[in-house]
Amino acid sequence: MFRTALRTVLAHKGRLLMTTLAVMLGTAFVAGTLVFTDTLGSAFKSQNAKSYTDIAVTVSDNQAVGRGYDHRGGTATGPTLTEETRRKVAALPGAAEARGVVSGFAGIADRKGALIGDGFSTTGTNYVPGPDGTDPRYPLAEGRGPKNAGEVALDAKTADKGGYKVGDTVRVAVNGPVMELKLTGVLHTNDPRVTSGGSLAAFDTATAQKLYLSPGRFAELDVKAAPGADDAALLTAVKQAVPQGDSIEARTGRELADEQDRMIEQGFKTLSTFLMGFAGIALFVGIFIIANTFTMLVAQRTRELALLRAVGATRRQVSRSVRAEALLVGLAASATGLLAGVGIAAGLRALLNGPMDANLPDGPLIVSPTTVIAAIAVGVVVTVLAAWLPARRASRIAPVAAMSSADQPATHKSLVVRNSLGLLFTLIGATGLAAGVLAKEIKLVGLGAAALMIGVFVLTPLLSRPLIALLAPLLRALYGTPGRLAQQNAVRNPRRTAATASALTIGVTLITALTVVGASVNKAIDAATASDLKADYTVAMSNGSMLSPDVSTRIAAAPGVTALSTVREVPVQTAHNGDEDEWLTAVDAASIDQVANVQVREGSADALKQGKLLVSSARAETKGYRVGDTLAVTYPDETKGSLVVGGVMESNTALAGILAPESVVGAHAAEGTGPNRVLVKGAHGATGELKQALRDATGGNPLIAVKGEKDIKAENRRIVTGILNMMYGLLGMSVVIAVLGVINTMAMSVFERRREIGMLRAIGLDRLGIRRMVRLESLLIALFGGVVGVGLGIVVAWAGVRTLADGLKDITTVVPPLQIAAYLLIAALVGLLAALWPAHRAARMEILGAIKSD
Repeated sequence: MFRTALRTVLAHKGRLLMTTLAVMLGTAFVAGTLVFTDTLGSAFKSQNAKSYTDIAVTVSDNQAVGRGYDHRGGTATGPTLTEETRRKVAALPGAAEARGVVSGFAGIADRKGALIGDGFSTTGTNYVPGPDGTDPRYPLAEGRGPKNAGEVALDAKTADKGGYKVGDTVRVAVNGPVMELKLTGVLHTNDPRVTSGGSLAAFDTATAQKLYLSPGRFAELDVKAAPGADDAALLTAVKQAVPQGDSIEARTGRELADEQDRMIEQGFKTLSTFLMGFAGIALFVGIFIIANTFTMLVAQRTRELALLRAVGATRRQVSRSVRAEALLVGLAASATGLLAGVGIAAGLRALLNGPMDANLPDGPLIVSPTTVIAAIAVGVVVTVLAAWLPARRASRIAPVAAMSSADQPATHKSLVVRNSLGLLFTLIGATGLAAGVLAKEIKLVGLGAAALMIGVFVLTPLLSRPLIALLAPLLRALYGTPGRLAQQNAVRNPRRTAATASALTIGVTLITALTVVGASVNKAIDAATASDLKADYTVAMSNGSMLSPDVSTRIAAAPGVTALSTVREVPVQTAHNGDEDEWLTAVDAASIDQVANVQVREGSADALKQGKLLVSSARAETKGYRVGDTLAVTYPDETKGSLVVGGVMESNTALAGILAPESVVGAHAAEGTGPNRVLVKGAHGATGELKQALRDATGGNPLIAVKGEKDIKAENRRIVTGILNMMYGLLGMSVVIAVLGVINTMAMSVFERRREIGMLRAIGLDRLGIRRMVRLESLLIALFGGVVGVGLGIVVAWAGVRTLADGLKDITTVVPPLQIAAYLLIAALVGLLAALWPAHRAARMEILGAIKSD
């Protein structure tokens, strides 16, 4: 029977071609994901290992690490790492060198004043020259390192992007006015923050300390071991030499490297899981194609299979032969899919490093045994499972069927069972969606949506007749006989039509749901931005760090400014519901109502002016805060106090959480820190003159963004659109597979009906009529799948949007008609394009040969 299966596969290789392609594409997605994530993970780990090559022990001041990035230096409340500590550590037995490290954000402006880099990876650090005047951590490409406060060195890529040469004046900013510094050198670095698209500005140590911490203070000490020294012994000695305190932590470089490796591994594991979800969707679509193909093959080979039964083959042998065919197809498709996946991974990395300028680290492609086994196993298992039902049907073909070429119709019992299961899954799915909406639980909505989709897929044969029949009058009116024949062919075998359409339905459902959710979120954010803010402009650091302490004074003095309020996010610990962390949003009590829409629902509208808190309705509901409650809080400077809830306000997206007067809590923030942002109102609204005045007031700092309502809306839309485009791209594979399914079904249907087509030609239907009949049939199937997918997608999106009601104020379900119409049009085009080859083949069929065929 295995030889029979092999001969059958070779005999029908043309009809199995599209199925093989579908499995290959799904497997390629799986293999490509695994190879891509393994390759990048390995490259990042290798790069990470280089960062710790010469570091035996690292001592960190947790009060300072990160403070440089928030510009919250100020006075330390505990022991610190000083130059004296560095010298003491460097003198330890086994230590060859101890490097003091200072780091933080540093924005580099290009010649037009625009920021180079993404804002979040704009790194500043200190340059530590050795006896020869160079820093081995940052090898020089040209020039020399900085020696005083008026000099800076840049990494090579940043210098190239900015068009800077040694000797040029570079505009550099931290959180205040721009500094104009002389470029003394161009550096090389393997810092992943920089190589992945960021920038590096290196200052002399004294300047870096002044910018990020305080004179003489370090955030880290990196200790290099002397030849033959033991890292563990050195670590013990270092721990005894450095100041003792909770904020001071010493670890070996190996421990840090291992920790970074674990973080990298976890990050790429998450990425792999995310991509595998879309690979699973592609394979799920492929299941419909595989099952449909083998079902049609079994139907076309009824006489052949019946003869096998007649000459002594058992049901089990017939079933095994069909499954063996599926196994051979799965093996061939998986092997080619694995090779294609390696190509996809290589191409994706080249794309990201080329046109998209992602600056991913180099490294060899990693094709692990796990990837090979997983790709082949997935392809084979999916193919064999999809062919299981067709194989089962093949085993039930009676030997007497060898005397007839008629199809074996589905039994009444099987239809009842199918429709009952479909109805059950549909009810479970609808119940899950309703429960998820009521509980505001997205996981329930996801499970309900999956069950609903399965239920509708199972019921599609029942739905196909009435939905396709709706178009019958139009087809007859426009196309006459070919239109009527196309409609009859489309509903002749509802199971086949349903299986073909369902592959397309999956993609259309997910794309529609994403589109509706995206449109709903965009509208809600736009509405919240317009209603929650009265300010004409928001001034904030583009990297999320804090502004300089004097920024509000400078902005207030800018021409055209009539009102402003600083917004500072202050972390505190409260004992309201046990010890837990809470965030207070400190604002100017006297002016906040001029720059933001603060609507008090309960309590006093003057609560902030009275030194009390205003709690958003969402936070009051989740935390149980009530007007009159007293919160015992511990501030960042470790002082304790109590605050009274003076009112509950409507939730405001610009002022989330708990509002507190800046005059009460601002003094307890870390010394030397500024606000997170400043809300500004102008005398004549949002004008270009006011925007320029605010930029001038902030020193033209490229890291400081001045955004109006339009800018905020556009930025939010870019974020949502970027996510949607990524999702659309990942779903594209499943749509391609669905198209292959339509082509495959139509091609096999033409072969199956060759005698019928020959008879139609014989009685007068010309070649144009045959082509039109096949194309219209394909169009009907694709439109049916598109309509069902759009309907399902809107229902799923509605449920998903309702779960976001608490997080996004006044969000409603928005169905963009033009985009939905475009999806239906694309589905129609898919149907027409998929039918080109089958229609051409049908029209070219020789009349007498077709009539004589079995």
